[in-house]
Amino acid sequence: MAFPQPKSADGKIIIYPPGVKEITDKISNDELVKRLKMVVKTFMDMDQDSEDEKQQYLPLALHLASEFFLRNPNKDVRLLVACCLADIFRIYAPEAPYTSHDKLKDIFMFITRQLKGLEDTKSPQFNRYFYLLENLAWVKSYNICFELEDCNEIFIQLFRTLFSVINNSHNQKVQMHMLDLMSSIIMEGDGVTQDLLDSILINLIPAHKNMNKQAYDLAKVLLKRTAQTIEPCIASFFNQVLVLGKSSVSDLSEHVFDLIMELFAIDPHLLLSVMPQLEFKLKSNDGEERLAVVRLLAKLFGAKDSELATQNRPLWQCFLGRFNDIHVPVRLECVKFASHCLMNHPDLAKDLTEYLKVRSHDPEEAIRHDVIVTIITAGKKDLSLVNDQLLGFVRERTLDKRWRVRKEAMMGLAQLYKKYCLHAEAGKEAAQKVNWIKDKLLHIYYQNSIDDKLLVEKIFAQYLVPHNLETEERMKCLYYLYASLDPNAVKALNEMWKCQNMLRSHVRELLDLHKQPASEANNTAMFAKLMAIATENLPDPGKAQDFMKKFNQVLGDDERLRAQLELLISPACSCKQAEVCVREITRKLANPKQPTNPFLEMVKFLLERIAPVHIDSEAISSLVKLMNKSIEGTADDEEEGVTPDSAIRAGLELLKVLSFTHPTSFHSSETYESLLQCLKMEDDKVAEAAIQIFRNTGHKIETDLLQIRSTLIPILHQKAKRGTPRQAKQAVHCIHAIFTNKEVQLAQIFEPLSKSLNADTPEQLITPLVSLGHIAMLAPDQFASPMKSVVANFIVKDLLMNDRVCQFPGGKNGKLWTPNEEVSPEVLAKVQAIKLLVRWLLGMKNNQSKSANSTLRLLSAMLVSEGDLTEQKKISKSDMSRLRLAAGCAILKLAQEPCYHEIITPEQFQLCALVINDECYQVRQIFALKLHKALGKLLLPLEYMAVFALCAKDPVKERRAHARQCLLKNISIRREYIKQNPMAHEKLLSLLPEYVVPYTVHLLAHDPDFTKTQDIEQLRDIKECLWFMLEVLMTKNENNSHAFIRKMVENIKQTKDAQAPDDGKMNEKLYIVCDVALIVITTKSTTYNLDSPKDPVLPTKFFTPPDKDSSNNKCYLSDEAKTLLLTGKPKPATVLGAVNKPLSAAGRRPQDRTPVLEMGSNISGNSEPSSPPPNRGREQNSEAPETEISENEENPVILLTVVPAKTEKKDEPVRNKSLPPQTSTERGKKRTAPAGSENIQQIPEERKSEESTAPVPPKARRGRPPKAVSESNTAKNSDPNKAAGRGRKRVAASQEGPAEPETTNVKVPKQQETNVKRASAQRQMDLQRIQVLDSDGYSVMDLESTPESSAEELDLFKSCESSQNEVDNTKLAERGFLKVRRKSMPKGRRQRL
Repeated sequence: MAFPQPKSADGKIIIYPPGVKEITDKISNDELVKRLKMVVKTFMDMDQDSEDEKQQYLPLALHLASEFFLRNPNKDVRLLVACCLADIFRIYAPEAPYTSHDKLKDIFMFITRQLKGLEDTKSPQFNRYFYLLENLAWVKSYNICFELEDCNEIFIQLFRTLFSVINNSHNQKVQMHMLDLMSSIIMEGDGVTQDLLDSILINLIPAHKNMNKQAYDLAKVLLKRTAQTIEPCIASFFNQVLVLGKSSVSDLSEHVFDLIMELFAIDPHLLLSVMPQLEFKLKSNDGEERLAVVRLLAKLFGAKDSELATQNRPLWQCFLGRFNDIHVPVRLECVKFASHCLMNHPDLAKDLTEYLKVRSHDPEEAIRHDVIVTIITAGKKDLSLVNDQLLGFVRERTLDKRWRVRKEAMMGLAQLYKKYCLHAEAGKEAAQKVNWIKDKLLHIYYQNSIDDKLLVEKIFAQYLVPHNLETEERMKCLYYLYASLDPNAVKALNEMWKCQNMLRSHVRELLDLHKQPASEANNTAMFAKLMAIATENLPDPGKAQDFMKKFNQVLGDDERLRAQLELLISPACSCKQAEVCVREITRKLANPKQPTNPFLEMVKFLLERIAPVHIDSEAISSLVKLMNKSIEGTADDEEEGVTPDSAIRAGLELLKVLSFTHPTSFHSSETYESLLQCLKMEDDKVAEAAIQIFRNTGHKIETDLLQIRSTLIPILHQKAKRGTPRQAKQAVHCIHAIFTNKEVQLAQIFEPLSKSLNADTPEQLITPLVSLGHIAMLAPDQFASPMKSVVANFIVKDLLMNDRVCQFPGGKNGKLWTPNEEVSPEVLAKVQAIKLLVRWLLGMKNNQSKSANSTLRLLSAMLVSEGDLTEQKKISKSDMSRLRLAAGCAILKLAQEPCYHEIITPEQFQLCALVINDECYQVRQIFALKLHKALGKLLLPLEYMAVFALCAKDPVKERRAHARQCLLKNISIRREYIKQNPMAHEKLLSLLPEYVVPYTVHLLAHDPDFTKTQDIEQLRDIKECLWFMLEVLMTKNENNSHAFIRKMVENIKQTKDAQAPDDGKMNEKLYIVCDVALIVITTKSTTYNLDSPKDPVLPTKFFTPPDKDSSNNKCYLSDEAKTLLLTGKPKPATVLGAVNKPLSAAGRRPQDRTPVLEMGSNISGNSEPSSPPPNRGREQNSEAPETEISENEENPVILLTVVPAKTEKKDEPVRNKSLPPQTSTERGKKRTAPAGSENIQQIPEERKSEESTAPVPPKARRGRPPKAVSESNTAKNSDPNKAAGRGRKRVAASQEGPAEPETTNVKVPKQQETNVKRASAQRQMDLQRIQVLDSDGYSVMDLESTPESSAEELDLFKSCESSQNEVDNTKLAERGFLKVRRKSMPKGRRQRL
């Protein structure tokens, strides 16, 4: 029986390969697979050249594309069919045997579905799947689909399939075939549709990238291969989304920035047309959108190999502009980007620097913080990445107002220092670049915040001198660090050790109190000690007090803990023992259940401060060995950057400081032997330091080290007799401190010295006078009789009262001050003689012999005579200044002893006070420092604080500013002392700062310049001085102090002047000063009229008891004077408040800075309701000449520069004129100018006629008049109560060196003033200091800047500068004298020559 032949869909007979039976749906799957395998084998072996076979098997090819096969449920069948179809496309290429577009689509969709089998590489059929892929890729079969209308659907499905199946088990061949297949579709087609592009790009977004890394890699390679073809499509996509805002064009629209980032990393050329579109987005009004673009560009610009910034400069500049974006997160993102940019692209640092500078002053704390992190991170990676300017920004932020920013800046700098200086990881050049860090970090110890101090201590212990180093290495680090520090850093380090030592003393005293039996007094003392420890030495005083109370309870209950703490603070504790103790104490106080324990953190702060982690006996021994090596020349001094002499001197200074804090660590024969070698060195300072170390540490030398004692005594004797003055002082004190037979030793020094005194050889007198003075102070009873003889017969009669030789070394040029080496030996001897008198009296501490009265009269006479006690005119002006200073300081020293303070008369006190207005700048400066130091230690009586009120008349702004800071500091010290000492309430009269007001009133009433009671100029002077004092006192109204001050002044009016109770004119002056004070109080306070908390007590030494039978309610000011004083303003506080720097610590030498030009403005810098009055004479000053005067010259050549008036021609010539000697006898106030200034500028005719008919007489100079005037007016000045015969010369305008000009008080329109005040109130103050510089580069004004200081605000400063039309800068005087600026005299007060 014959069966019909099988036919294909088009009716043709299907011919099967040999051995293959008919394939129909009737057979089983296994049989179907078996037959298809044979068909696959046949097609696989065929090639394109077999035309007969191609025709023979064409029906079979059509049959395999039937629905039966394409939709067969068996995957093996589908795979085999797909392989057959792939070979069919290969064999019949380039034409496919299938003509129907629908059929072609079905076939390719079928083949694409089969490619999913590539996913499982472990499948038995994987090789067939690979063959299928390889065949399709090699033949590029999918290119046939370009003819189909909906070919994009096929391609999308293919791409999605391939990206979904790729995995890490595939080898490189699979990936290459996939790439070939897809790239051929992209590169040979007419374009890439958005959906197809999405199928590629979706693999780049982070979510998909993380899911299938191989798909991401495949897409990346595909895009690289087809970059040129696909770039226009990508550009079109981003253009529609970024520029046109058509987010609906693709589901990936929300991921555009992620895609740009990935595409840029793949190939920047893919985005050539996209980058300009980002510039448009950077200027979007939407802050979040700008933030997203900034984040994207930050990654693009900061990428390691990115050249985008150089290739696209407009986009880079636009991006940099976002550093100033109004949106905080945008600015923050820009700052964070800078770190990567600096590290990956150092060439862009210059562009970033200016923008980081602005952001380092940003009002946002987080941004300022991140600027520091950015710079430090780059610096730690490679110091060459950050320039000096960037490091300067970090340096500025160490003074930021926010603790978090300051801490980050300080810690960052410390890490850089340790990396590049201590470990020298980048060589000497890098170490030199950051060598300033150590000084800057230690300078921060001067800040008032305890947090800053604690952090500096931590930095010192961990970064500057790491405590975990071995002893020798640690001491070498400390030795050379100390030798290379600047003077202020050295003082800060010394202060740090001093504070730590003081805290150890507090803790030691607390432990001693625990050993005593419990009592009320003991509990009170213990509480006071706890408060002292908590408030002054630990952060957050409120919490610290509670924690210290808790710690004190633990100490009381735990004896073992107390023993550990005692060991920690004992002098014998070594550094290793200290670490063990700290570890044991913290372990006992730790609570495992409490991860964060604030109490434990506070105790750690305390332990870290008191633990001796650096210095012990072993450390001192290592330091001494290092110093010995420097002396022998075998040390590495030059390699460490210091000279051997500097190293030796610094090493001795270091040992001297440590001898105060760790005296017991020095007690060894080896150490003292080295110090004896230092005593024999030629360097005077080295020997002096060595003597002081012996003095501080040698208490056991006499008993334990007899050999050292026998060697030391002759050396000390020699230094006391023939050493330098400072060596002599230390030698005498050393003998007194460490030897039991000190009386014998001192006598052996005293007797030969007292017998060898010879006034004819003054250069040989200085050291003997110093030694005798200190011997008299230390052993007053032993040498009472011989000292009295020396004082009477030699010191006073032979030395002070005689001027032997007329010497003018450096004085003929009329300078008021010369360097020490130019001072005549006779004057130096006289200065030491004055000091000897004071030391002699301080040793006696009694006035039984009335020697103190005689000495005070002698000192007063020296002040009255301006330093020329004999009035023989044999000494120079500069030497007279030295003697005036010595006399004033001597009175201050005697006033610190209660028995002598009682006998200082008011007149002598007033004479002493007038030294602060001396004509010599250096006299005023040194006197003010000594006054402040003694007041700060509460050694001087309160009345001496009133002396600072006279500083309102100082012509130098810096001196006035310093005086104001002194007042603030002293007032703060006294108020704090009253708070911490309950017993102080019994002595309020001598401690309460407000009680300085009566002394101030009395001092001003006796001001020699106050001669006319109704003179407006003099009353304004009084008002300025009063406001100078009251402005500081009235800053806060604590306990209704304003009413208390008012009540005090009113009470003074009910008394009389105890100095001259029957002098009606003197009492009238006193009452007038009171009336002026009341005007100041009432205009500056809104609470003055409240009831006073208590009735003030007035000092009986200056005021008589009040008359209870009468009441003095009269106003002694004329109506005109009262009106002018009420409408005027005291001196603006901005003059004094502009320099708002923390006051130097006690003993710290102030920075010798050029005095700055005052800024004329109506805006007050104080917090009071209204501003102080302007300086008089400013309104007419627009035509005033400007002067240039050399420092402290008696007859200076004054260069006058004219500022033309509005009516004058601009090109009118200006001539320099020199003034003849004695140009002015007027006292040197800051509003005065040399006489004769009217000769430089034309005066209106009517003005000339007035002056010619009624010339203005010159104003009397403060203190003694010139000798010629004095002799002719002896009769007039014979009355001792007259002011002309007392006091001494005030600062003369024509002779004052560091004087400076006052500026005109520019009238600001009311609306402008309101706007300025409003702007000022809105500013968020930052601690970064800005210096406004004048044309010469000198500091004109120090300001606390806002981080966001705008151009408008700086314009205000410029307007202030432009108002100085009467001021000119003068040149620096010779020999380093202070730069001066002088104010020209108002036109109405000019005097004729």
